[in-house]
Parts: sequence; structure tokens; C-alpha cells
Amino acid sequence: MEFDLKTGITYTAKQKVEYKDTASQYGSGLVEVFATPAMIALMENAALKTVLPYLGEEYNTVGFEINVRHLKPTPVGMLVECTATLIEIDGKKLVFKVEAKDEEGIIGEGTHVRYIINSKRFMEKLNQK
Repeated sequence: MEFDLKTGITYTAKQKVEYKDTASQYGSGLVEVFATPAMIALMENAALKTVLPYLGEEYNTVGFEINVRHLKPTPVGMLVECTATLIEIDGKKLVFKVEAKDEEGIIGEGTHVRYIINSKRFMEKLNQK
């Protein structure tokens, strides 16, 4: 299993905050601001898309660990951008720096760990449960 991955590669995922993305809709809070779980999902998506073009059709990544702080609220209607940067490669383990910004600045930051998997083998193993 050889991949052409290098530290420093990045991807930025963008999302306009909608009502469905709010804490009140996720059940993670009672206010209509961008939910922490929605921010985390955007961070994971950015990390996935950072490396996916380098893996080949048989491979994918799965999230393993996330350690982030949600620093500021973002209202419905505002654009959020999350940039993931690959900062460490240890075999199948990939570590990313993730940072989310809205139109006024940084709203969240931290790290995210993903593991490279063979998609077919992963699903075959899962279906044996």
C-alpha cells in the first residue's frame, strides 16, 4: 500500500449555514447557531477530501479521533469555510490540523485523525457483525 501523500496538502470545504445546521436542530443546544456537530462534520469532510484524490479507487479514510474547540457562534445565513491540512503521516494514520472560519474570523480549531482503509475489505468485515 503506497500512496503519494505528503504533509502540507490542504483542502477547504465551504458551507452556508442553514436552519438544519443549527444546534437546536441537531439537539446539541437550544439556539439557532451553527452547531458544533455540524462544524465537526465540515472539518471531517475537509480532511477526507484533502487526501481522497491521492488514495485510488479501492481506498478511503475513516474518522478516528477529533479534538477541537468551537470558539465562536455563527448565525444562519453566514458562510463557513473549514481548511484541513495534513500534518502527519504514520503508516495508515493521518493527522490533520483543522480550522473553521466564518465571515468574521476563526470559529473553531483543532486536530483530526483519520485512518486509510480498503473500502471493500472494511465493508466485508463490517457486514460479518
